[in-house]
Amino acid sequence: MLNTKKVDIIVPCYNEEDVLELFHSATQKVLGTIDGYDFRYIFVDDGSKDQTLGIMKTLASKYDNVKYLSFSRNFGKESAMYAGLKFSSGDLVVIIDADLQHPPAMIPAMLIELENGYDSCAARRISRTGESQVRSAFSSLFYKLNNKLSDVELVSGAVDFRIMTRQVVDAVLDLCEVQRFSKGIFSWIGFETKWMPYENIERSIGVTKWSFKSLVRYAIHGITAFSTAPLRLVMGMGFVISMFAFVYIIITLVKTLVTGIDVPGYVTTLSAVLFLGGIIVISIGILGEYIGHIFMESKKRPIYILKQTNLNSQNNRGTGNEQTERKDIQ
Repeated sequence: MLNTKKVDIIVPCYNEEDVLELFHSATQKVLGTIDGYDFRYIFVDDGSKDQTLGIMKTLASKYDNVKYLSFSRNFGKESAMYAGLKFSSGDLVVIIDADLQHPPAMIPAMLIELENGYDSCAARRISRTGESQVRSAFSSLFYKLNNKLSDVELVSGAVDFRIMTRQVVDAVLDLCEVQRFSKGIFSWIGFETKWMPYENIERSIGVTKWSFKSLVRYAIHGITAFSTAPLRLVMGMGFVISMFAFVYIIITLVKTLVTGIDVPGYVTTLSAVLFLGGIIVISIGILGEYIGHIFMESKKRPIYILKQTNLNSQNNRGTGNEQTERKDIQ
């Protein structure tokens, strides 16, 4: 008789009171059709302002396989995923959003792929139904730009919905930087991943927590977290501009010797000053982004601070930051 594999389902949540019970019900229907696995939920409350934590506690009182973590404040989805992975102990680990835009119905097929020998199985969107054209175009541009500049290749349309073996989870936990970009981390660690396409599902309940501004900030962080290409690009621009400036100086000197001194053109001077000033400001901004990364990492602050949980401390498999966590074991 085959041993039952334990599967932890990590669900990052921020203000998901409207959909949390529906998510649990829909997921339970899918998991009830799967034999040979023992499933456990790890809901992570990322400092929600609504009744998300209360609903988690209600579900935990009804179901023995429902566990929860609650942060002292909002630390972001990346921190929530890391905390869930850190407290997981299953042979396999699932990361899935609570908004039902990641279809739980894909879980059985994803488990089969791991049984076939893959280290992980991840979902990728092949359509962006319901998104604005601007947002879709920006997303497409991000993947193209990242893959040209970054040292890690991201699959277009990749989402955080995935199933991983314990070996993959432990590898992710070994990368404990504070400013996390999980899509890049999953790619950087390697391992054999099966990608499963799916049609985008519009959110029917609640509202998205990602504004366009936050997506732009997330994209910039993703590129700078795994590539120094922007720094090399700035250096290249500086070299090219210097060469043009040198050629222009030579031409100006020759022209002055041959025809005499000309009165400098106002438009030319102003254009050159504005152009070079813009390049300098952009360069400082790119340098500042990398210096910001160094500054935040040098503080060695915890990735999150835990306020409440119904998990025992021995479930914590992570390394580092343990001394900074505050737990109220319910």
